[in-house]
Amino acid sequence: MAAEKTAPRLEEQWRGILAVHARTMCEIDRELHPYGLGASDFEVLDILATDTAAGPDELCRVQNIADRVHLSQSALSRLIGRLEKDGLVERSTCLEDRRGVWVALTGKGRDLYAEVRPLQRGVLARTLTDG
Repeated sequence: MAAEKTAPRLEEQWRGILAVHARTMCEIDRELHPYGLGASDFEVLDILATDTAAGPDELCRVQNIADRVHLSQSALSRLIGRLEKDGLVERSTCLEDRRGVWVALTGKGRDLYAEVRPLQRGVLARTLTDG
């Protein structure tokens, strides 16, 4: 019975979370569109630029990225392919495990990331702060 009383409240909270997420992602997409990026593109660049486990200029395994972004493996692979085609990232095969793929930012990718990071952070500040 207690679960029935809390269920509508939990559903309202969940829908609120989804609404904030959707608004935030759409706003990031709008801000980054002139730069040829979307919110998911930025997330991958952000992980590559700030990944503390690998270091900012180190290679990052695609699997580590997949664990942190909310994309299917195939969608992430296509996204990385687009970023590579645009010269923003480089992919290489892991020598120890041929199934593993490494990704790193290029200089062009690092420069674009530095340029658009304040835009993305501005959207987060506007959409995720109270008031």
